[in-house]
Amino acid sequence: MDILQLIQANLLTPIILFFLFGIAAARIKSDLKIPEAISEFLPIYLLAAIGLHGGIEMRNTGFENMLIPMLAAIGLSLLFTLNHYQILRRLGKFSIFDSYALASTYGAVGAVHFSVGLSFLKNQGVTSEGYIAAILAVLEPLAFIMAIFMTNMAVSKQVKARKQSFADGDSADLDADLNQTKTKLSKVLHESITGKAIVILLGSIVIGYVIGEEGFESIRIVFDDMFTGAIVIFMIEMGIIAGQRLGDIKKVGVFLVSFAIIMPVFNGVIGVLVATLLGLSVGGAVMFGLLMASASFIAAPAILRYAIPQAKPSLYITSALGITFPFNIIITLPILLALSTVLHDEEGTIGLFNYITMGFI
Repeated sequence: MDILQLIQANLLTPIILFFLFGIAAARIKSDLKIPEAISEFLPIYLLAAIGLHGGIEMRNTGFENMLIPMLAAIGLSLLFTLNHYQILRRLGKFSIFDSYALASTYGAVGAVHFSVGLSFLKNQGVTSEGYIAAILAVLEPLAFIMAIFMTNMAVSKQVKARKQSFADGDSADLDADLNQTKTKLSKVLHESITGKAIVILLGSIVIGYVIGEEGFESIRIVFDDMFTGAIVIFMIEMGIIAGQRLGDIKKVGVFLVSFAIIMPVFNGVIGVLVATLLGLSVGGAVMFGLLMASASFIAAPAILRYAIPQAKPSLYITSALGITFPFNIIITLPILLALSTVLHDEEGTIGLFNYITMGFI
């Protein structure tokens, strides 16, 4: 499958064109604006539609059949988060707080990425395992919790080292600094799980599981036929926001721009390889890879501003929304589909298994 042809075809889809239209509107300083009520409604609608399909697929597939892919996704998400931190801290020379905030942003998953990915596959006539929506729900808070836990450990280590260099009389002040800097994981966990995105996604998965295919028929016209149209409207707003952030790209630096492009592609490719080995379909491997490639720019600001207030929001918001999101939906998705298609060909699969086998010999 020709990647350049895929990218060209993807550029001419309504979703990408409306996204680019939103960017253009922002850059010419148009007063175009999606009404606030619609802006709040669309993410809820998209997550509900994704969750319903995911719940139905879970019922058809069985939880035991999705357990291994879910565990693999959790392991990769944690591994990528740690890898991101090391790269950002050691090579990028970012502060501990910025490193962990960025690492969790790119270790988490993006529901908007997921929605666009589903529409992209639909345009290509490719289907995917719907239960991947359940993996999306599980991964959403995972990277944030890990990053905050590691941040607290790093802060505790720093304060302990500082205490040893100060007189005993100053230890009370240091304890106060520690209490102001550290974040309780219980609060972050509560904020993550009870956030509207997770609640609507998990609730819709449960409802989809309960009603099954027969129950879904009565609402199919709303949550299936209208899905792409809703994404198109949502992409206008995403384009406007991304367009407003383009001017901030020069502020984040060349290293972070490179990181925001290279790492998602690398993570996505690894995700497709793992998903293929686990037996997921062509579309399932693409969506699995997209989860690994995506970055959170909706949940991240809400959680990180509270959990790691010392981190600069301009870094993780601009990189995730202004750089990674446009690149992923225009370039990365076609790359992942092309790779997955090749790997699912008999020769491609045999070659992959031979390569891995040779690596262990």
